[in-house]
Amino acid sequence: MLTMAVALAPIAASAQPASTLATSTLASLRGLAPVTTLPNTPAGQAALAGNYTVTGGIQAGTIQQPTLLPFAEQQQLALRDAFITGGNATQLADSLGTLLGTSYQSLAKYESPKQFTSIAPSVAALIAYTSATTGSGANAGKFFFANKTTDGKTPAADPAMAVMAQVGGVADVFGRAYAHPAGTPGNDPFGNSRPFQTEPGLTPVSGPDYFGKPATNTTYLRGPDQDLTESPSYPSGHTTYGTTESVLLAILVPERYQQAMTRAAEYGNNRIILGAHYTMDVIGGRTLALHDVAHLLANDPAYVGQSLRGAPVITDFQGAVKQARADLTQALTAKCGDTMPVCAAQDVSRFANPAANEAFYTITLTYGLPVVFQSTANTVEDVGKVAPEAGYLLTTAFPYLTLVQANAILTATEGPGGGFLDNGSEFGLYSRLNMVAAAKRAAAMAPH
Repeated sequence: MLTMAVALAPIAASAQPASTLATSTLASLRGLAPVTTLPNTPAGQAALAGNYTVTGGIQAGTIQQPTLLPFAEQQQLALRDAFITGGNATQLADSLGTLLGTSYQSLAKYESPKQFTSIAPSVAALIAYTSATTGSGANAGKFFFANKTTDGKTPAADPAMAVMAQVGGVADVFGRAYAHPAGTPGNDPFGNSRPFQTEPGLTPVSGPDYFGKPATNTTYLRGPDQDLTESPSYPSGHTTYGTTESVLLAILVPERYQQAMTRAAEYGNNRIILGAHYTMDVIGGRTLALHDVAHLLANDPAYVGQSLRGAPVITDFQGAVKQARADLTQALTAKCGDTMPVCAAQDVSRFANPAANEAFYTITLTYGLPVVFQSTANTVEDVGKVAPEAGYLLTTAFPYLTLVQANAILTATEGPGGGFLDNGSEFGLYSRLNMVAAAKRAAAMAPH
């Protein structure tokens, strides 16, 4: 077991010189940019209106979702989820089941906000590099989509500026749409003010936080626990983290793939319940994470071998996954006292009902927002042609599948098309991937 010190992930992106704008970061900005064009069409305007209405309804509890917990209990979990266990994914490991999840969490702990233990160096390195990759795109997006900067003040690099110009988009879309423009009293000075700043009211949540300390959602929105008043909303960094590290858990423990992806959806949804994010923020964070992890699994040269802050360099991501899986399996089987399949099957948690898991995950794919792109709304997009690397999200966990088979499964299980990111691009296709349904079908194809 490895003990490490870690600083909390920054709320906002740090400045990035134009000369160091990574290809992967630029891909994230390009993929997320359709949000900036929503004011240009009636369909986009309707989607923005729906984003505001649905976000407020979820936060207040007036829109009832098929959550895995009663709403009051879900609010309490949302408050605990305000903290990010980014170094070891331990808060997300409850998706591994009653026995296996408990075993994981007993080996990987956060003793304090800056001190954590990891099950093995290989697992710690995999988590660090993956989260640094996806987090870089999320952090860069926050200020870029708010006011075209890297940190609120420094202009973004020319290639990034070109992204917004090419699509004909505008910054501060949420501030403009919801009559809370950047810099006006009570709003984010940089743009894209969050729901707790723009919605007419905030439903209070109070209870113990992740460390058992009394807290409220306000203390994690306006401070002192976390101050998001000058942190632009889009995309959701918490959701990016939650999806990223849940996908890793799903791949490392494929017996719990569906449950891990359900936890990812729950974690993002909890940001809405807390009042920190809009539905579009959550969809954007989820899409970015799935896109980047797929490219890592494909050993895309633009994603592997990069020098990222706070992370060891990984040049062979598939090799890193195999080593981490072997080390994790050894540690967990020793702790739970049986094989992984036997330990993974022991579950009386909120994830024990597969149908409930899939029902909840499915509603978070679109949150019922209006269609923006009719060109993809009534079509099934061929994952193998549009985003062929997506199949690695399945083949790495279910190695009996070929990449062609995996992409066919992802195509067959796609969620609704035409969402605000689903403009026909490779990145946009990831917004409609139903990873729970896909994993269910992949598991059913296991040789007997």
